[in-house]
Amino acid sequence: MSIPLTPVGSESALAASIAWINGLLLGSLATGLCVLGVSLVGFLMLMGQIPIRHGMRVILGCFVLLGAPVIAAGLAGAWQSASPPAPDPEVYVPTEVREPLPPADYDPYAGASLRRE
Repeated sequence: MSIPLTPVGSESALAASIAWINGLLLGSLATGLCVLGVSLVGFLMLMGQIPIRHGMRVILGCFVLLGAPVIAAGLAGAWQSASPPAPDPEVYVPTEVREPLPPADYDPYAGASLRRE
């Protein structure tokens, strides 16, 4: 499993960390845990220790966990096809010219602390 690096300027660090956690939880770690879980539950069902209904619940949960990206993409596709397309954004181009800035050493409060009697 490789750790994705943050591309410069295209993603934030938070988005990269969420993508890394997503890859970890839906990658080889989740697959290995699901394989172990399904094999253990199958063995316990064969031994008669747990009912088949509870075993099927575990197996269905593993399918939902590993199929979550496909399920989410299907729901997002259905959501996007039902919504109207977004309008083009308006671009503001300023036309007026502003006055020049004061010099860098300008201090409007330079004499404010002087006491005048």
